[in-house]
Amino acid sequence: MIYNLFLLLHIEKMKETDIIIRKLIYIVKHKIKNTMNKADLINKIAEKAGLSKVDSKKALDAFVESIKESLNAGDKVSLVGFGTFSVSERGARTGVNPSTGKQMTIPAKKVCKFKAGSELADAVK
Repeated sequence: MIYNLFLLLHIEKMKETDIIIRKLIYIVKHKIKNTMNKADLINKIAEKAGLSKVDSKKALDAFVESIKESLNAGDKVSLVGFGTFSVSERGARTGVNPSTGKQMTIPAKKVCKFKAGSELADAVK
């Protein structure tokens, strides 16, 4: 009976430890990498430009939508010093299905590209 009680306590402790480990993994994945997500970018724009968060979100959404529309029309979007967004075509090619090992044809498709401008590249160095 005491052994069973000890075993139950041990299992509960393992569950607590598992929860703590999962939380630590989440923190490591999301916080240490310093990944800026859309909400973080909206906050930064609001802070730097002196705008409300709602106006910053509208501005960011309009910026992204404008780039999408231009790329969809086949145009390049060049922001001097920041970089250039463009679309290129990737031809059809032969690949291997990893689950079956059989060869397959990967169809041609359009892909978005971004080339950093000189000011951005220098700022990152």
